[in-house]
Amino acid sequence: MPPISQLHKWALGLGAVSGAILYYCNTYSNFDSLRVHNSWTTNYTPSVKWDHNWDRRDPKSLVKPMQIKDECDENKYNEKFEANKAKAARHIILIRHGQYHTSGKTDLERMLTELGRKQADATGKRLAKLQLPYSLIVKSTMTRALETSKIIEQSLIDVPVESDCLLVEGAPIPPEPPIGQWKSEKHFFQDGPRIEAAFRKYFYRADPSQERDTYTILVCHANVIRYFVCRALQFPPEAWLRISLKHGSITWLCILPNGRVTLICLGDTGHMLPQEITSS
Repeated sequence: MPPISQLHKWALGLGAVSGAILYYCNTYSNFDSLRVHNSWTTNYTPSVKWDHNWDRRDPKSLVKPMQIKDECDENKYNEKFEANKAKAARHIILIRHGQYHTSGKTDLERMLTELGRKQADATGKRLAKLQLPYSLIVKSTMTRALETSKIIEQSLIDVPVESDCLLVEGAPIPPEPPIGQWKSEKHFFQDGPRIEAAFRKYFYRADPSQERDTYTILVCHANVIRYFVCRALQFPPEAWLRISLKHGSITWLCILPNGRVTLICLGDTGHMLPQEITSS
């Protein structure tokens, strides 16, 4: 057999190496397709994306667009942008009224029961124990909410108080799935815009001039609170009836400076004795 030249040896070696590389690539390329990735590394597309300008207070929407010609223009735009950014958070604490006499034919007759007064008192004392710098108490003008707020105010003596008819109970939007009993569309037609107006009045990120976090208490009703929660978290608003709230419960939402919203607690009744917890 003729001797193998150095060139032949080099060629044979290269063929062996290339074959190994080809085997390695084929093996590990197939293995990679079977690899399990963390959920945040995949090409997942959310069904609904967060609307950063939900309150129409995103700094980008507050600064008039301008043509950037040079660095000076860019600095001017950035200064205006920074001047419109929120610095503090807004906390909205939603309280459902206490148990009331549902047999009353008029609103004045639907007063709190004895248990309802106990629930309101427990809620007021709980809010006081939190020792938060409350900015304002706003109450619905319905009898059961006014009575609940009055009892709570005894535990929060120095907090300013206002009344707002926008917060009265109503039917915000046809629920999905539909409720068991029939309800005329006129209720949603009348109540929906009012409750939405209340949401826009109280839910928004802080004004740029606000230096410290604020804490606003809204004493109102289950349907109103449930709708507020869905709207604030950008859940489908028609899902409001899927949420259950107890009398005197505390629901706490925080609107961060960047516009994001956090649900701190939903329908909390841990401040009441088990036998005092009711929903109807």
